[in-house]
Amino acid sequence: MNLLDQLARGTGAPQPGSGPMGPEPDEPAVCSRKGCRAEAAWRLLWNNPRIHTPERRKTWLACGEHRGWLEEYLQTRDLWKETLPLAGTSSPADSESGNA
Repeated sequence: MNLLDQLARGTGAPQPGSGPMGPEPDEPAVCSRKGCRAEAAWRLLWNNPRIHTPERRKTWLACGEHRGWLEEYLQTRDLWKETLPLAGTSSPADSESGNA
């Protein structure tokens, strides 16, 4: 193990190869809305075109209650790309057509 790997482990930084696809298998998926600790059911994919390459996708997790708020927040800033159900959860029925 090199020095950078040791530092990353000590700071809680993500390890190489850990992607933004969701929580670790043994950790519950929690909504990204500030102060919300509800179980997440959705993945909101976004990127900032000023600093990210076009194919890069960052991920926020959302519960059913905060999905719309988080999508609107990203959409008004032209950052939102797509919303997908969180794999491995029983997603609530999407009453809107499409992924928005």
